[in-house]
Amino acid sequence: MKITDVRVVPVRMPISESPYQGRSYTAFQPDRTGRRSPRRPDPILEYVLVYIDSDAGVTGIGESQADMGFFGATVEEVFYCIRDYFGPKVIGLDPFDREHIASALNWRGNSCARAGIDLALLDLMGKATGQPVGALVGGIHHARLPVSKEIGGGEPDDMAAFCVELMQRQHIRAFKAKIGGNPQVDADRLKAMRQAIGPEASLRADANQGYRTAKDAIRFCHLCEKYDVGLELLEQPVGYQNLDGMALIRRSVEALIEADEGCYTLQDAMLLIQHEAVDVLNIKIGKAGGITNAKKIAAVAEAAGLNTVVGTALGLGPERAAKLHLASSTPTMLPHVEFSELTMHSALLVDEDERTYSAPIDADGCLPVPTGPGLGITLDEAKVAAHALKIG
Repeated sequence: MKITDVRVVPVRMPISESPYQGRSYTAFQPDRTGRRSPRRPDPILEYVLVYIDSDAGVTGIGESQADMGFFGATVEEVFYCIRDYFGPKVIGLDPFDREHIASALNWRGNSCARAGIDLALLDLMGKATGQPVGALVGGIHHARLPVSKEIGGGEPDDMAAFCVELMQRQHIRAFKAKIGGNPQVDADRLKAMRQAIGPEASLRADANQGYRTAKDAIRFCHLCEKYDVGLELLEQPVGYQNLDGMALIRRSVEALIEADEGCYTLQDAMLLIQHEAVDVLNIKIGKAGGITNAKKIAAVAEAAGLNTVVGTALGLGPERAAKLHLASSTPTMLPHVEFSELTMHSALLVDEDERTYSAPIDADGCLPVPTGPGLGITLDEAKVAAHALKIG
């Protein structure tokens, strides 16, 4: 089997809610959450769908994030990178030769573009063999996975009330608070949330590098311990480059310490491990450059005795399915896959799949891992056409 063509379709999705409602979640990045610019009406999110055709008549479909606010990649950048550079390089190659293709495309940066191609290749392989992606990359060990949602920074009572609303209306039972900047305020937020959601729900926090010093993050964790918040983990408390600060926090608190912005590549993971800076690695398909590289990061974590998490990376149907396949096939993954996008916009799937992979989710707070060939979901091409974005 050979690849015959690579096609890309950028899409723009209006969103029903801001990705992170409420006040900014850091003290010194006041508008990072807005993703606003003169070229981007608010509120919208953008993605690039990737179609890889083969001489066997099988087409694989992947997806790339185009999030300037986190990945630093605009939709135009991802679109042109795949169409004009990465796409032509893989035409004529065997789609099953994933390692060679991943190596050939392993240029500095452009991780989101590489991820879209990797997902399309896996989808193609699964469709050609009649196997779900999870079975191809390690086996589907869980039929259903619990879902977590992020809660934007705001007043403690407002954050707590939003959690209760999500529990009642969307059946979500795990939450990650966006915090950072003021240890006392942040601890008060977590205290209010815990009182509202009860002792059984999962509660985590993400500072997005928001604490200026390791001591601020340590103080926050100690306050959470004092308030008996039951904080499972704290994500990226200080700047991604501050490995010594991360290590100090890890040694000083009870909560698990997780790296996100500091863990893009396999080499990033190795540095974090060598510095004994983390307990958990946040793996995002867009950061890693695809499931192929994500599995390698998970293997390094396993060798070091660390856990991993599939983190939030807002997406459409292919990305949502890919996250489930990655989590279900990776033994080091902690429960609760982050799916903040479920309540934001359509997945652009056919109606049956749309209902399954959007909110409200089932009463058990879980999503089913797709079992069909490839990613196991079906795009609704009429919906895609309705949201297609013209570039150039």
